[in-house]
Amino acid sequence: MSSTPNVTRVTPDGAAWLASAGTYPPYASTPAVLTCGTVFDVVSAPVVFGRRMLDRLWDEGPGSGPVAVSRGRMLLFCAPGTAHRLPSLLAWEEWGSHRAAAVPPLLCHGTGDAVTVPAPDGGDSCGGPRWVVAPDARRPWLPGPEVLLWAAVRAARTAVRISIFPPADQGAKVYDVSRRR
Repeated sequence: MSSTPNVTRVTPDGAAWLASAGTYPPYASTPAVLTCGTVFDVVSAPVVFGRRMLDRLWDEGPGSGPVAVSRGRMLLFCAPGTAHRLPSLLAWEEWGSHRAAAVPPLLCHGTGDAVTVPAPDGGDSCGGPRWVVAPDARRPWLPGPEVLLWAAVRAARTAVRISIFPPADQGAKVYDVSRRR
């Protein structure tokens, strides 16, 4: 059982933090498009893999910053600069080489990008954007690239069977020798 906090409504302090990333009228009652890169970056993962990352962050690590779900992706809010640094850390970990088929790509949104954030009341429970962990402070803790790398690697271990044996030759003929005479 995950110990992820059940914070699904944005507090007034959290709304002020989100509004500080906007360039238009204040974040008030509907989903809003906010720019990344100065107040926060966002790492986006498919929902199932993102949930595994979130579980690792809360069960085995330091916890997470705000987290939202939108359009089949989990949006993990992180420290500014993470979107620039995380891809190179993933490449260093040989992300995608032997895990390519089972581990989905992580999309990093940083300077010059924008994301849609759910409404402060928690968001739409019928498939629209919604908060999983809503912002609740004017300066929420945001994980950096190393923390998210750690969570992604741990989540990948649960998603991928890693074997020391090479994959079986799919074209090899197999004979049943258990019934020898």
